[in-house]
Amino acid sequence: MSTKVRADFSAIANWIQPHSSLLDLGCGDGDFLEYIRAQKKVQTYGVEISDLSVLACVEKGLDVIQQDLEAGLALFENQSFDMVLLSQTLQTIHETESILNEIVRVGKECVISFPNFAHWSHRIDILLGRMPVSKSLPFDWYNTPNVRVLTIADFEALASKIGIKILDRVILHEGKEISWAANLFGSLAIYRVQSA
Repeated sequence: MSTKVRADFSAIANWIQPHSSLLDLGCGDGDFLEYIRAQKKVQTYGVEISDLSVLACVEKGLDVIQQDLEAGLALFENQSFDMVLLSQTLQTIHETESILNEIVRVGKECVISFPNFAHWSHRIDILLGRMPVSKSLPFDWYNTPNVRVLTIADFEALASKIGIKILDRVILHEGKEISWAANLFGSLAIYRVQSA
C-alpha cells in the first residue's frame, strides 16, 4: 500500500471509531479496508462484484463477499454494522434510492462519497459541448462505469426526500477541503449519514 494516504481515506477514517465494525460496499481491491484495519483495528468486511478485486482482497487477508449491490443487502440484519461505507460507488448504482435505504438500514451510521458533477471544470466542459473527464470523473462517456451523474445539491435533496439525516460532510478538491461554494469548487463529496 502507498505510504501517502489518500485525502478521502483520511477524511472517512476520522468518522470511524477504533475497534468498531465496518462494511465497505463496492470495496474494490480493499485498499481502504486494509488501511482502516491497520489504523483503527476495525473489524472489516467488504462486498465487491469484480472477480479481480475480490481476489486482491483475499490476497490481503480481507473478509469479502462477492455480490452485486443492485441485488440489495438482504444478507445483513438491521443495524448490524457500526459503519457502512459506500465510497465512490453511488454513481454506478441503478437503484439509487433502494441502495441508500438499504445502507442506512444495515449501518448505525454510513459514509457515502461520490464525484460532484457540478464542479466548475465539469460545467465548462458541458458548456463547450463535451462530457467532462477529470481526476474525479476519469472516464470517457463511452467507457464510464457511472450510470448516474449527481451533484452535492442533488444528493442533499434526495437524502431529505427519502429520510436520510446528514450528520456531517467533507468536500474535497485535489485533496484539499473546500468550505465555500462547495457545489461549485468541490470535486469529491463525502457525507456521514444515518436513518432519520
